[in-house]
Amino acid sequence: MTNSINEIEDADCIFVIGSNTTEQHPLIGSRIQKAAREKNAKLIVVDPREIPLTEDAVIHARLKPGTNLAVINAMLNVIIEEGLEDSDFIRERTEGYEELKESVKDFTPEKAEKISGVPAETIREMARMYANAERGSIVYAMGITQHITGSMNVASLANLAMITGNMGKASTGVNPLRGQNNVQGACDMAALPTCLPGYQKLDDASVVEKFEKVWGKFNSKAGLTVTDMTHHADENNIKAMFIMGENPLISDPDLNKVKKVLKGLELLVVQDIFLTETAQLAHVVLPGASFAEKDGTFTNTERRVQRVRKAIDPVGESKADWEILCEIARAMGYNMSYNHPSEIMDEIAFLVPSYGGIDYERIDVVGLQWPCPTKDHPGTVYLHKGKFSRGLGKFTVNNYIDPAEMPDEEYPFILTTGRILHHYHTGTMTRRSWALDYEYPEPYIEINPKDAKKLELSKGSKVKVTSRRGHLVVKPLITDIVSEGVVFMPFHYFEAPANILTGGHLDPKSKIPELKVSAVKIEEVK
Repeated sequence: MTNSINEIEDADCIFVIGSNTTEQHPLIGSRIQKAAREKNAKLIVVDPREIPLTEDAVIHARLKPGTNLAVINAMLNVIIEEGLEDSDFIRERTEGYEELKESVKDFTPEKAEKISGVPAETIREMARMYANAERGSIVYAMGITQHITGSMNVASLANLAMITGNMGKASTGVNPLRGQNNVQGACDMAALPTCLPGYQKLDDASVVEKFEKVWGKFNSKAGLTVTDMTHHADENNIKAMFIMGENPLISDPDLNKVKKVLKGLELLVVQDIFLTETAQLAHVVLPGASFAEKDGTFTNTERRVQRVRKAIDPVGESKADWEILCEIARAMGYNMSYNHPSEIMDEIAFLVPSYGGIDYERIDVVGLQWPCPTKDHPGTVYLHKGKFSRGLGKFTVNNYIDPAEMPDEEYPFILTTGRILHHYHTGTMTRRSWALDYEYPEPYIEINPKDAKKLELSKGSKVKVTSRRGHLVVKPLITDIVSEGVVFMPFHYFEAPANILTGGHLDPKSKIPELKVSAVKIEEVK
């Protein structure tokens, strides 16, 4: 997040797109509701489903899945055509504006309406409402990123913030909500194939030299993304995998292919706190420790580094992740050794400028937000004050393209997937809670009543849902939460894993799969 969670409450306008916030990020969702209900913030929600936040929204733009970019580009068109842009901010703090202006010149709300289904006048109202706000905050999640245009979707939101001057000040910005509690920390610490901790590039010789002084010589060649690994393993170019804290046999697209790939490995090692569906295929399972059984830090979605404290000793033979990794490294001939996680944090502070001022003593009570470069630095509440990290903020051209898989005569429905309030990700933890599983104990698919009537679904029936990759059988939930022609499935359930249906179409830059748009057909199971 460019800004902080608390700041959302003081925004004049909150633009939520691709995020079912109250169900996926309930604490942040409650702040959005508070801003709308108690502080009269104007809430705009762009989502193909009628989510809980739409009850508080001034505008709910119910778009077709995969058409976010069309709506955003049309909003930019309106802002420019009606002179609502922040000319001073554009002139003083950005570059590339003329190219952006030319790229959206013909992308009118009428054109976007034909693509997205959102009425042209609604798009105009959204653009005016956001552009005229003194403090406009953009909030998004995986409904924006899990598309073949995910990178362009994010860049277009940055365009929207910059063109209106909603960047570099309180209660504004572009604020992605991370999908799990330490995703931000994992990215910060180089769980990405092209960089070292702190997003320091592997192709920078001075960066590599700095790390080698502490770590010794290492292979500085860029690695592969998760989706690339699956492809390379399928081509027999990868023989072994080490999977830590992930359950790809539920969460990855095209599960039939994923299962084939994992089964074909010469060695599969899984490190986790439960025997997940993926772990059941492993040759070796390493029992990790839960958050309650270890010391360390999590970096949350607002860049806040926070202490995690051990409440109980690890159960059975389980160990903290860092201890397991150290033992493996030593067994492979590298003397990786620490006495306590605080020593790891000190090493991070030494090597990563944005974490330079963070240590366990400073975050003992309240965490610090990076960048925090020195021990006397208070942390950074919001980014880009005065200037961007690259100097001038760069507008980018993001031309709309359709999703990779569109509905047709054979597969007439658009399937989109996501989470529900009572379950978390692959259900590894929440489905072991009887109270949570009691609320939503089995998988289902949401179908609009008009579609159910066309399909002649009988009461209490089940349906077979088929895509080009596989099929599953599930109970239908007839509801107008979804629009006609669109169906929705939560992906938490191993009994009917939605990702059997989703495809391997990837964003060419981020390599994130298009999980939010798949073409399917539906028929009643007699």
